Amino acid sequence: MHATSRRSAPSGRSSATDLLEGLDPEQRAAVVAPRGPVCVLAGAGTGKTRTVTRRIAHLVTGGHVAANQVLAVTFTSRAAGEMRTRLRELGAAGGADPSCGSVQARTFHAAALRQLRYFWPRVIGDSSWQLLDRKFPAVRQAAQHARASTDPDSVRDFAAEIEWAKSCLIAPDDYAAAIAEEGRDSPAPPEIFTRVYQNYEQLKVSGDTMLLDFDDLLIFTAAALEENAVIAEEFRDRYRSFLVDEYQDVTPLQQRLLDTWLGARDDLTVVGDANQTIYSFTGASPAYLLNFSRRFPEATVVRLVRDYRSTPEVVTLANRVIGAAKGRIAGMRLDLIGQRPSGPDPEFVSFDDEVSEAAGIAGRVKKLLQRGVPASEIAILFRINAQSEVYEEALTEAGISFQVRGGEGFFSRSEIKQAMSALRAAAERNDLPGDAMLSQVVRAVLAPIGLTESPPAGQQARERWESLAALERLADDLAETHEGLTLRQLAGELDERAASRQPPVVDGVTLASLHAAKGLEWDAVFLAGLTDGTLPISHALGDRDGTGAESAIEEERRLFYVGVTRAREHLTLTWALARGEGGRKTRKPSRFLTPLLPADAVARSKGGTGAKGVQKSSRDTLDSAGEDRFERLRAWRLEKARELNVPAYVVFTDATLTAIAARQPADNRTLGMIPGIGAAKLERFGADVLTVVNDSVRQR
Repeated sequence: MHATSRRSAPSGRSSATDLLEGLDPEQRAAVVAPRGPVCVLAGAGTGKTRTVTRRIAHLVTGGHVAANQVLAVTFTSRAAGEMRTRLRELGAAGGADPSCGSVQARTFHAAALRQLRYFWPRVIGDSSWQLLDRKFPAVRQAAQHARASTDPDSVRDFAAEIEWAKSCLIAPDDYAAAIAEEGRDSPAPPEIFTRVYQNYEQLKVSGDTMLLDFDDLLIFTAAALEENAVIAEEFRDRYRSFLVDEYQDVTPLQQRLLDTWLGARDDLTVVGDANQTIYSFTGASPAYLLNFSRRFPEATVVRLVRDYRSTPEVVTLANRVIGAAKGRIAGMRLDLIGQRPSGPDPEFVSFDDEVSEAAGIAGRVKKLLQRGVPASEIAILFRINAQSEVYEEALTEAGISFQVRGGEGFFSRSEIKQAMSALRAAAERNDLPGDAMLSQVVRAVLAPIGLTESPPAGQQARERWESLAALERLADDLAETHEGLTLRQLAGELDERAASRQPPVVDGVTLASLHAAKGLEWDAVFLAGLTDGTLPISHALGDRDGTGAESAIEEERRLFYVGVTRAREHLTLTWALARGEGGRKTRKPSRFLTPLLPADAVARSKGGTGAKGVQKSSRDTLDSAGEDRFERLRAWRLEKARELNVPAYVVFTDATLTAIAARQPADNRTLGMIPGIGAAKLERFGADVLTVVNDSVRQR
């Protein structure tokens, strides 16, 4: 039996033999390890959830601990729900009511909320409290009293920074010193943010009903156990055995709560992979996983290295990615061993520009769909949400349904809607200098909305800036391809693009950032935009010296590793040498990517011909006949664009014309298979294109 296959739920509890059925030697060792400290280092795709739920079931069925004395915690409701389902299938637990004798599988916050509600009357008394599940209004009020910015992005950044500080056990008075030591950017001058933080904490206790945010749930629960021996004894009698999933993502606050749960005991199983630590910016630290054996010298340590998710080809590439990692975290890396049958080699594809890259990916997606790969099993992953726009455009053009996971579509984002409204208003006013270049006009309109010269501090503000910068680049590209484009025409073109987007659908291709992809997997994955300055992200490169800069780069490498390990079978890694069509090819492949390429591929991907293992989408690949066809097609496109009064790229991009020139399609069927040619364009322009191609062939 496949070591990660699912069996139908057995009736009643599984026997000890059943629980070991189909496990590999390492999984079996983790399941049968004795009570006490156990550390399971689980690589991507190694059957982690299967292993830990079987371990819990083994402890229960073997009489080592009662089911309702086990508390398993993880980080998302989805993961907790999956754990409960697996436990229910094993007959070990799964329900939420302790009276049913079931294992509790919850998030940290859900577990703390349940405990705090139970202990509150004995700790605080009759004072009432209420969960503050929407902190935005409170943070905005705190910012207003501190005379800090109250624009939505600033408030969201303040809220995120408060969460980080509390997760790291940093009080308001200690904030300035803490970020100076961390080398962390503050969303406002430290003294101003400190006032916001202080005001927020005071605001929560100023009314008749105390307000507790989600971090307070953990703080108050830990304090109740630390300060009241009777309550601590009652809790520790209730729960005897603990399991923590994704232990590399634990924050200091969560570790403090876990310590109060344990007391002096050591009946703890932790599961994690330090080389999937990608949330340090939220306060997560792999230090507790790295130091587990130091804290518990007698701990059983098991390494799960057999990868049942990905083909050996994908696994080999993943090992090479993380094999180049540096620092202490890298010392705990796992050398995975692929268990699936062999599959296709990962593809490395260089493109001339971003539009060509997106069109090329859309074409490859279409081929996968034609081969029977479900759209829901295909993902395009990128570093930041602002990158999604060009892929939304390409998939829409190709008639391929998609969904944006972990974020809105580009034109649905609040800052883009605000920017487009401002551009329309400026066009209506027509009060800007008549001799100004369109790019200058656009920047002047977007500046008050947040398009500063350089990215601001704060995650929300930076994401807003990145979206506005992407809109500015789009405007620049439109101006370059349509001479004399006015602000009114630009606004109209942007409105048309926004209106043409397909709404997200559940069964479509997934567009997601690498962070949003954590914990997910697909049959086919495209890792796009792999250039230096994007992955690793520019602010990770920075100009800082020392361990801070190195740790930021290494986290970006781990993010790349997470992306690679999302693919089961098909993996394509792409990058563009220029931003816009015809732009200077100044970009370099990601520093994480270049060691993976064939020896001569990096130099050739900077403008020369392709190399073995690296495909290059470029006019450079056309022979003289193909170049002649391209020029004929471009002349036809220019005439058609003038006739329709639209930018030339709206008819076809250079990348699509290059593909047509290279393939010489003879009919609508072969023409429709070319990336960038959807059903609408095939019907509208197909006959003309085939005529141009056929004429060029006959005349040679």
